[in-house]
Amino acid sequence: MTDTLFDYFTAGELPTPTLPTDEAVALFRESYGLDVDLQSLGSQQDQNFLVRPVGDGEPLGVLKISNPVFSETEIEMQDAAAAAVAKAEPGLRIPEIVNGPRGPMTGWWETSQGRLHARVISFVSGATLTGSGYLAPRVVERLGELAAAVSVALASETHPASGRVLQWDLQHAERVIAEIAATEPDPEVREYCATAAAAALAALAPVVDALPRQLGHFDVTDDNVLRPHGVGTLPDAVIDFGDVIDSWAVGEIAVTVSSVLHHDGATYASTLPAIAAFDRRRPLSDDEITALWPLVVLRGVVLVLSGRQQVRLDDANDYASGALDREFEILRRAIAVPIDVATARIRHALGRAGTPAPVWQNASIVPDAVRAVILDARTISPAADEGAWLDDDALERAAQRLLESGADAVVLPALVPALLGAPSRTPEEPATVPTAASVWFAVPTTLVLPAAAESRGGEIAVPATGGILRVSSSSAEVPARTRVRVLLTSLDAVEVPDAVRPSDVPGWSAVVGDATRALGLAAPAGAPDDLLERREAVVAEVQEHYYSRPPQIERGWREYLIGVDGRVYLDMVNNVASVGHAHPRIHAAVSRQTRLLNTNSRFHYAAITEYGERLAATLPDELDTVFFVNSGSEAVDLAIRLAMAATGRQDVVAMAEAYHGWTYASDAVSTSIADNPYALETRPEWVHTVDAANAYRGRHRGADAARYAPEAAAKLRALAAEGHAPAAFLSETFYGNAGGVALPDGYLREVYAAVRDLGGLAIADEVQVGFGRLGSWFWGFRQQEVVPDIVAVAKSIGGGFPLGAVITRREIADRYRTQGYFFSSTGGSPVSSVVGSTVLDIIEDEGLQGNARVVGAHLKTRLAALGERHPLVGTVHGAGLYLGLEFVRDRETLEPATEETAAICDRLLDLGVIMQPTGDHQNVLKIKPPLCISRESADYFVDMLDRVLTTGF
Repeated sequence: MTDTLFDYFTAGELPTPTLPTDEAVALFRESYGLDVDLQSLGSQQDQNFLVRPVGDGEPLGVLKISNPVFSETEIEMQDAAAAAVAKAEPGLRIPEIVNGPRGPMTGWWETSQGRLHARVISFVSGATLTGSGYLAPRVVERLGELAAAVSVALASETHPASGRVLQWDLQHAERVIAEIAATEPDPEVREYCATAAAAALAALAPVVDALPRQLGHFDVTDDNVLRPHGVGTLPDAVIDFGDVIDSWAVGEIAVTVSSVLHHDGATYASTLPAIAAFDRRRPLSDDEITALWPLVVLRGVVLVLSGRQQVRLDDANDYASGALDREFEILRRAIAVPIDVATARIRHALGRAGTPAPVWQNASIVPDAVRAVILDARTISPAADEGAWLDDDALERAAQRLLESGADAVVLPALVPALLGAPSRTPEEPATVPTAASVWFAVPTTLVLPAAAESRGGEIAVPATGGILRVSSSSAEVPARTRVRVLLTSLDAVEVPDAVRPSDVPGWSAVVGDATRALGLAAPAGAPDDLLERREAVVAEVQEHYYSRPPQIERGWREYLIGVDGRVYLDMVNNVASVGHAHPRIHAAVSRQTRLLNTNSRFHYAAITEYGERLAATLPDELDTVFFVNSGSEAVDLAIRLAMAATGRQDVVAMAEAYHGWTYASDAVSTSIADNPYALETRPEWVHTVDAANAYRGRHRGADAARYAPEAAAKLRALAAEGHAPAAFLSETFYGNAGGVALPDGYLREVYAAVRDLGGLAIADEVQVGFGRLGSWFWGFRQQEVVPDIVAVAKSIGGGFPLGAVITRREIADRYRTQGYFFSSTGGSPVSSVVGSTVLDIIEDEGLQGNARVVGAHLKTRLAALGERHPLVGTVHGAGLYLGLEFVRDRETLEPATEETAAICDRLLDLGVIMQPTGDHQNVLKIKPPLCISRESADYFVDMLDRVLTTGF
């Protein structure tokens, strides 16, 4: 090793040092006076060992044996750069030279492989992001923050060795690629890399002379950051300053974001949080933004070619060979969209002015006499009603219907998300935005094309100003009733896909315009994107919405919910839409009844009587009298008031950790701290609780759960002895808020008997579990083989319509007269009653209770199997389509995995599944989809959950 700075182009091959471990141990003892154990670590071009003192499990540091091609001055620069960052950013953990018994552990070793430089740098605890697991947006953002912190810290630093030439320095990428490509034996790889590099270099060329330079780390990647062990931690350490050089400053973030691309589900858009975070701390110039994505592409090319070369040179280097697939994935994803598109998307994310979208400057290419109409293929289009969007030919059929109705031409605009024909159950955001306008003519039509337009096989490519398409002809003959795509673009048309993802539109709109004007129509105005902000400005904050940045849902169908961007989500949480979203029979019933009558329930009409009879018929004979209300909260509130009126008492006993509603009485008996953190402190004196009868994580577990019932009975008797004889005992019949936990066998039988012996009543809250959701039982109390005195039910009985009911015995109902009159304007109205009857018809006619039993059993089996592979899975609760998957950090202590559950739900949304946590610890997935869910959808849910648990969240 000399003091000559390393120059990659003259150094030749760079095989890593391969000093035997035994020899390294002996030299360590000789140099530093310590006996240690060494564990080999991976490296691209150096040799690294984890150092532990013999007999002591705590790491002393990392022994780094530098590649002999690097000079001492360069090694000193690395250490100086690390020290500079540590000083500027005291909040970051940065490795430093370790002091041993004989001073700093750094110097030269005479080895069997020649003179090598060895040093021990401090061990930084934690875990890297190595591998290709999923990176959450906040983690990606943190990578950008770290890259910016390092860049700012080193911006004013200089060093004599900073001019060395590394193969990783992107300012030399063109030459590096050319030299390594010449040795690449695979012609397909050579061609693939050459094409990518050429596009990147062309995009980079106009700005290279304007890019600012500085000393930088240039390797702040997933492999070189660490986060503390623990849940939800973010990287706070930067290691491996081996690539410190003076180069283009923007290369710092280019290298960082490239390392994101190989991670599960990542796309170029996945890197935007990192780029935005970098820009906030260290603003990017316009030229740097232009250069950024070309540099990412060049980094990908260099990684691919260098990695393959290193394996050819050193086939025993497992570190290098293990990286080949992910390095190729970085390049594949970097060039998945044209550089112009990626750059425009970055500008949009940073709030910078972008390239104006191509616009139509000429007259219409359609004859003046043609009367064209717009085809609305959006989520809210009537053409998508009743699941029509699921058909592959939905768009074509909608166009033909408009032609049949008398239109001369039908135009589908470009750059507007289309639901018609969109896929369901997609783990990635689907491409639902057409890049070209489409037109269908009722009769054969001649289009007058501008110069440079290109017509081929059902597509006409219309270039924007400065376009590069060839002149073809001055006209094109279009046959009748045939779809023709009219593409307006500044790119070569072959680079433009038929459709793109909605989130990519800000990028593609810089190179693709809407040719609707060319077809004689004004382009439709885009929808404002401030709806969430408007909601939060006008709706009470406490009336929350799911997710911090929720999708805008404007359509439902069966077990699906659909966003305005055409993304179809699998709804696994919505027991309100019990018989499926947008059921046509409910629509027809409401439509018909609103044409007839809808008024308050004091009038005399058939619907309330007929529905009341049908509802009572589903229950034991003694439960024969019905009250109608609007919601579950009202139903529970009324049930409590009925019990108080019937017994003349005020005290109510409820099960702990349960949720029953938001009205005064239903909220008073709700003791779930997940729904109200102050529930236990603010409970009124007339409310008393018994332990949550949770056999999994409650006070009594397993077989000991049999103790809950006698203890609850004893509590009832003790209250009576104290002068607080209960008016009622109230509980869900299946412990819903905890995640569908079944009560211990016989629990309600013993507790109901005890409260009745004391003159009280038994109230069953069936708001969530009733109406066939459990599969084997229509009502939850049937599972416990009891008959309550009062049943409260809502949610599923209206199939999404505001409808609730309380069913009891006639003598209990009559006692309510002591409290005055009961009246609910819309509870039991003609429309709500008709809806209720229709829901019962659907459950029976479509066999939805049976579907809940069969699909639910299959789903529970598959969920339970996840526990065999994923330690986070504690258990599966519930029955039918009322299930709960509980996550724990330790299956012995049952420490709840609260943060993990929230992150899992967020990741599932990215994969097209709507799921939310429940339980006092918010560590249970509440799985209660519409009763019509298919086996295929249930499998998709488990498959996506398995992917999340496997690849990360």
